[in-house]
Amino acid sequence: MSFNQKMNKTTGIGFDPLFDNASMGIIVANDSGHIVITNPFLEKQFGYGPQELSGKPIEDLIPSRFTDRHQHHVEGYIKQPRSRPMGLGLDLFGRRKDGTEFPVEVSLSSYQTDQGKFVIGFISDISARKKAELELKDLNEQLEAKVLSRTRSLTSTVKQLAELITETELKDAELNRANTFLRSIWGHAEVILYVTDSGGTIKMFNPAAERELGYVAEEIIDKLSPSVFHSAQTLKQSADELTKSIQLTVAADFEALKIKTDLGLVNEWEIEYLRKDGSRFPASLTITAMHTATGDIEGYLGIAMNISKRKKAEEEILQSLKKEREMSEFKSRFVSMASHEFRTPLSTILSSAYLISKYTTENQQQRRESHVNRIASMVQSLTDILNDFLSLEKIEENKAEPHYSNFELADYIKNVITEIETLKKKGHLIRVSHQGETCVYLDQVMLKHIIINLLSNAIKFSPEDSHIDICSSVDQNQITIKISDKGLGIPERDMHHLFERFFRGSNANNIQGTGLGLHIVSRYVDLMGGKISCKSELGSGTEFTIEFVKTNQTEL
Repeated sequence: MSFNQKMNKTTGIGFDPLFDNASMGIIVANDSGHIVITNPFLEKQFGYGPQELSGKPIEDLIPSRFTDRHQHHVEGYIKQPRSRPMGLGLDLFGRRKDGTEFPVEVSLSSYQTDQGKFVIGFISDISARKKAELELKDLNEQLEAKVLSRTRSLTSTVKQLAELITETELKDAELNRANTFLRSIWGHAEVILYVTDSGGTIKMFNPAAERELGYVAEEIIDKLSPSVFHSAQTLKQSADELTKSIQLTVAADFEALKIKTDLGLVNEWEIEYLRKDGSRFPASLTITAMHTATGDIEGYLGIAMNISKRKKAEEEILQSLKKEREMSEFKSRFVSMASHEFRTPLSTILSSAYLISKYTTENQQQRRESHVNRIASMVQSLTDILNDFLSLEKIEENKAEPHYSNFELADYIKNVITEIETLKKKGHLIRVSHQGETCVYLDQVMLKHIIINLLSNAIKFSPEDSHIDICSSVDQNQITIKISDKGLGIPERDMHHLFERFFRGSNANNIQGTGLGLHIVSRYVDLMGGKISCKSELGSGTEFTIEFVKTNQTEL
């Protein structure tokens, strides 16, 4: 069946009422860039009267700062026309007659006649979507609120054709030309278009609908209702919501799609579509009634647009802003925590520096050394706090990646221990043991942070004159590092929260710490493909076990 036959296969519903009920902005321009025809919805969008735009350059609808670039794009499109979204990835704006601007989304198509090449533009006002996106960015503290962005509704009708082509004066050539425009718009629109009779049987089904939904027009026209494009669950959910909102019983079929139109209400919404192959996609749907001269409904025009990309973009915005909010909260908590945690080390450094200045005689050398050691210990504490913050910031921004190298594990651990000697309490003894092979292939910086953090905790939570053990082993398949102490131990109720950000044990309130260390340790272990576990007995001590799969350099 030819395209024209498909278009004319109906019921008294011809091109004029179809065009009259199209609910989107439409503009047709020739290959010289001048406007040939526009619809009333577009005229209303841009603030022009009927036929006022006819013959004017398309640049009249574009902000002046974009006109030069637009002319270049037009020339390129005329040379290589194809159906596509315009300005993909760019912000596009329209200019109203009064000079005000608004964001738009444009889909382009083209067709050739004996009168030349024509370009058809389908224009949507996306002010609401842009406004919603800005609100999303401004409302980091209310990120769970539903995204308000949605495509500006495709409403109103195309009446210019009726005004331009009167029933009494229209010549045959003008009528043929008008029908050519209508057929081209129907055939080249990149949105789903269908027309039904008053009972809901589909009478017209455009090529974009065939492509998007996977049906051939012949298996749809005069046979099926638009309800076939939605799952039973979707229709039931819509019917239930409408029954509740309008206080009328609504059937879970085509009635659920068009009832608001029958009641004279705006009928535009987002709904899930079901393709012939069973796949699904979100779409914005508008259903408009088509009336006879006496005002009776003779059919319905459905316009649907696949909004999968927009939904994906919204989700990406949500995730991005959620991440931003989390980082903002993290930084706020860090500043609050740091102001408290910095106070003690800084006070200690200040007082020790003052006392050193007073100990000037030779017999006071031991006192000076004692305070120098205190300063060194406090500086190390401050450094650890800052390192925790910087490490976590890199992790949260996905900038932390392992950089593997071969090294001797036993010697490496001994060297790391020397860096925390100043943290040890009186009588502390760190005992080191190793079994098996010595060469490993890990990230040295991350492993150093892991060991220092766990050893620092063991030192902080262990009494004087106690020992801390760090035992490592390497066999053919696994690398294991265990760090144990005889300290306070961890309450059982805290064990499930150990690796959460900012968590501090309920029995550690009087001991300095940020609550970030174990969280960072667990993240570093994860990044290197390992696992960490802990067992503890309150009052007897704690043991952390870290395990990595032994991997050779050639296997990574």
